[in-house]
Amino acid sequence: MGIYEELQQRGLIAQVTNEEKVREMLNEGKATFYIGFDPTADSLHVGHFMALCLMRRLQKAGNRPIALLGGGTGMIGDPSGKSEMRKVLTKETIQHNIECFKKQMSRFIEFGEDKAIMVNNADWLLDLNYVDLLREVGACFSVNNMLRAECYKQRMANGLSFLEFNYMIMQAYDFYTLYQRYGCNFQFGGDDQWSNMLAGRELIRRKLGGDTEDKAESMTITLLLNSQGQKMGKTVGGAVWLDPNKTSPYDFFQYWRNVDDADVIKCLKMLTEVPMEEIALMETWKDSKLNEAKEILAFELTKLVHGEEEAAKARETSHSLFGGSGAAANMPETVVAESDLTDGSISLIKLLTMTGIASSNGDARRQITKDKCISVDDAKITDANAAFTADQLSGEGVVLKKGKKVYHRVHM
Repeated sequence: MGIYEELQQRGLIAQVTNEEKVREMLNEGKATFYIGFDPTADSLHVGHFMALCLMRRLQKAGNRPIALLGGGTGMIGDPSGKSEMRKVLTKETIQHNIECFKKQMSRFIEFGEDKAIMVNNADWLLDLNYVDLLREVGACFSVNNMLRAECYKQRMANGLSFLEFNYMIMQAYDFYTLYQRYGCNFQFGGDDQWSNMLAGRELIRRKLGGDTEDKAESMTITLLLNSQGQKMGKTVGGAVWLDPNKTSPYDFFQYWRNVDDADVIKCLKMLTEVPMEEIALMETWKDSKLNEAKEILAFELTKLVHGEEEAAKARETSHSLFGGSGAAANMPETVVAESDLTDGSISLIKLLTMTGIASSNGDARRQITKDKCISVDDAKITDANAAFTADQLSGEGVVLKKGKKVYHRVHM
């Protein structure tokens, strides 16, 4: 079985431009492919995770990855899947985020001569002359066709800025440039990028002549959605990050350990390297046995992102907490400074927001008084005015608990 057939089995392929050609390219290791990552934050998150896993798989099959960092496109902002305009970032912020991305990507992809390369589209986009771009590229795009693209349709109701309207042209220009500079003949992306990817393929055809099928292909990856049709990778505290300082290895482990029963097999297929034969066996597991599959999923993904040692620690902590033996050394924790206290104490509401257990003060109050799901050192707390002194938080501090699955230690 070739890599293309494996991607099919794992449910990763959404759309392809020419299935026969794509199958041949990937299975024979003929693809020099790119995936773009716009540096909109200082860490990659679960939304990027499947793309990184795909790059890893394809590289092992003999294909050559190009990780394209969007130092240029990041200054515009992709409107795909957004109901409103993204915040415009400074050059300094974008550069800082790019440096963070570089470190994280090296855990997934092997960079080096004749292996994988990392490039930044700021190197060609920021030096473009506007009039020259209009003359060279503008004539290749139909505004009517662009407005029919799904990524723009979603924004038309609330107002699509001319800034964002240019995003498709910039992404198409990336493919065109990568094709010429690095022999890049393939683009991958999420299924919401299909229109942008077709635009790049068409630009190559129109600018360089000949049949598109002889020059470049594209394939979209199935979006990682839960059984309710929502994108996975979000918690009440925000995104699930790959940076251990933003989402601890334990919290990362627990996110996957707690996926819905309906989603665990899909996640094993799409994200892990567990053989399909083993996953097929897990599909027959029911009820409590399915928890074993969830733990395999959590361990494999945590190992991939944070290393085997951290994955083992996270699993040990989970067993300790949920096995009834109390708090464990590897539990995620937050340190409270003197400056966080007011008149010698800090409110439970503030602690819940500081730790990310609650997304806001209102959410924290609701969890305490309405949902009644907050405990401190195993004692249920229903008073929204509860507070803790420096003495109470000294030493090992206190353990906040939300429901049965979320633990967090807080100490001075």
